[in-house]
Amino acid sequence: MIYVGIDSSWRHSGALEWAVRGADLRHEPLRAVYVVDQTVRRAPYSEPTIVDEAAVDLVDEVQKHLDARRDRLDLDADLMGGRPATTLVEAAAGSTMLVVGRRGTGAFKRLLIGSTSEEVVNVATVPVVVVPDRWKPGDHSGPVVVAVGGSDADQGSIEFAVTAVTERGVPLRLVHVWELPSVHSRDAAAIARAEQEWDDNARRWGEAVAGEWRPRYPELVIQVDVRRGHAVDGVVTAAEQCDAQLLVVGGRRHHRTTAMLLGSVARGVLHHASCPVAVVHAEQTS
Repeated sequence: MIYVGIDSSWRHSGALEWAVRGADLRHEPLRAVYVVDQTVRRAPYSEPTIVDEAAVDLVDEVQKHLDARRDRLDLDADLMGGRPATTLVEAAAGSTMLVVGRRGTGAFKRLLIGSTSEEVVNVATVPVVVVPDRWKPGDHSGPVVVAVGGSDADQGSIEFAVTAVTERGVPLRLVHVWELPSVHSRDAAAIARAEQEWDDNARRWGEAVAGEWRPRYPELVIQVDVRRGHAVDGVVTAAEQCDAQLLVVGGRRHHRTTAMLLGSVARGVLHHASCPVAVVHAEQTS
């Protein structure tokens, strides 16, 4: 099942549309969830009851919207009470993925991720897809891009990306961005040799990663994009240049805590990518 968080801006957020398309591609049921951040108890020890008529009307409206395009899909809208991020994460536990809108604030709203969405990405136990506002199915027609950096987070993110390209029938592009450490030397020739060596090593590594996956999925087109620069800028630029329809990045989760462990690269990509971004956490054991 695919879960998607909705709110009063659901008609303008791309999250619901992306999730419906994902459910169609995967032939999976979809559950749209609106979380009201207020609950009351009618009697001592009774279950909390949501008392927000506007929220009930909103969920009914979303359900009608889903019913109109249901076809053979199982699409439902639900209302829940609780803390939005926590409630969404708990509801989606064990599902295929959780989809949320970007919903940034401030002068750079187009670029920033909202606090609820960022918290969801940090603490969710399933892959989270963050979708830009007003996303439409035809916005991006390029490959699925996955950022790889030589960590244990790569395995899960590549597997998620492979599923996405299989569903969409597009190439998979592995993007690896490298940066030369500071070289304290005035020898221009030595610096040039170091840069070339790092570039050669990065390209060999990228091809080696692709070589591991090509035999497993011989029907897929797997491309390798290796570039030098800042990791966030390199990944975002690579996705924009190929008109990526999905950008997949890895995250890390410690087995003892889930608080604010999203890496700087994944966080930067979430704030600046113009296409939907999937964050796939890898479990850490220490």
